[in-house]
Amino acid sequence: MKTLFGRFLPLLAPLCVLMLMDSCGRPAPEPEYLSVGIPPLTLSGVAQLFSGLPLGPEQVREVRDAVRSSSSCGYDEEYMMRDLFEAPGSGVGSAREETRASSYVHPLRDLIRAHLAERTLTRAGGDVDVEAFIASLSASGMQIYWPYSDAWDGETMPLITFDPESEAAANIGYETWLESDGTVRVRQVTVDEEVARTRPVWVINANDDSAYTSLEQLRRQDPGWGQGGRILVGALPGQDLPAPRSRVESPTGREDVSQDFRTLVLKDFKMKQHYDSWFRGASEFWVKCGSVQGFTASTEAEMRLFQPSVTDFMISVKRDQLGLTLPFDAVIISDWTEQLDSFAFLIVEDDGGTRTSWKVDATVKVQSKSYGITIDIPYNERDDIVWRGSLTSRYFEKYAGEVVHFGGVDVTFELR
Repeated sequence: MKTLFGRFLPLLAPLCVLMLMDSCGRPAPEPEYLSVGIPPLTLSGVAQLFSGLPLGPEQVREVRDAVRSSSSCGYDEEYMMRDLFEAPGSGVGSAREETRASSYVHPLRDLIRAHLAERTLTRAGGDVDVEAFIASLSASGMQIYWPYSDAWDGETMPLITFDPESEAAANIGYETWLESDGTVRVRQVTVDEEVARTRPVWVINANDDSAYTSLEQLRRQDPGWGQGGRILVGALPGQDLPAPRSRVESPTGREDVSQDFRTLVLKDFKMKQHYDSWFRGASEFWVKCGSVQGFTASTEAEMRLFQPSVTDFMISVKRDQLGLTLPFDAVIISDWTEQLDSFAFLIVEDDGGTRTSWKVDATVKVQSKSYGITIDIPYNERDDIVWRGSLTSRYFEKYAGEVVHFGGVDVTFELR
């Protein structure tokens, strides 16, 4: 079936013909959208759309730039359709004013628009259809996910596939290339993770993490604090906390260390198993800690001035980081006092779903008595719970600086 890229002639060969071949090089049935113009707004439909584009090294470089930008901001190797159309080359979390859009002579968005325009050239209202489709695609939350993108050799063209939205380890994909006469050829292939390790593969999937603030982004937003973690702590509205007390010497010469402040830090993190299909990308872990920060109450009345807080941050662990110990140095409890006897700790791998919460007690000591303070720690009902429970101050006195095991992950804590 012929397709004329008339509006894109300065950029392409005079005539481009899209031919779909099977894995043996024989003509294969054309996807339905090729005969009707606009593809369905589905993962498979968008993958078929990309398989019909006359991709070259410039467009692959654009995607590589975007996924590197996302990764440097603490997200997965992903290029959202929204950024593809609005700020070519920009990744999740990157500043739009830093976009590399001007460095691309023929960005992907131009290829897509020209390709769709030619598909609807003979249809009334075709231009309107194209712009409506592009607007919907941009707002869809779909993206190009490029696993193992750091291994790209700068030349090899990608295979195009999509998330089958199942636990399947393999899926159909499309291999495309341009003949010397401008013919776009497409061969259907089978794609699995081993293929993605050895050559570039673009997976059309749905974005899972752009709505969250990564640990790297938290650090950039607050460089003065600089240790990660989103700490919500303070007195109840309209009340003041009692002044904290630090190390002092008593009249007898003995040092009062009851209010010695220390900081609990997540030093490093290692994922020992994947929690998602490789088509869905990295595992996004949420580390959540519920406690009473800087607790210094000396009476039960003062205890009522304090409220529990939750420190939480997202850690994105890419496919090729399985089994690697990743340094984080993220603060979990900024003001640890000896009156904090236990706190709640939760690690989940994000899978979405309805918001729910885990109700658990943190324990504090006032005049040698222990009191439980209930904390609500939110998570999603479909999240994989890697580990949850209460950890005591004695636990950290014993295991600080050592690797400890929490289900499918290992972590190292430090008390500083």
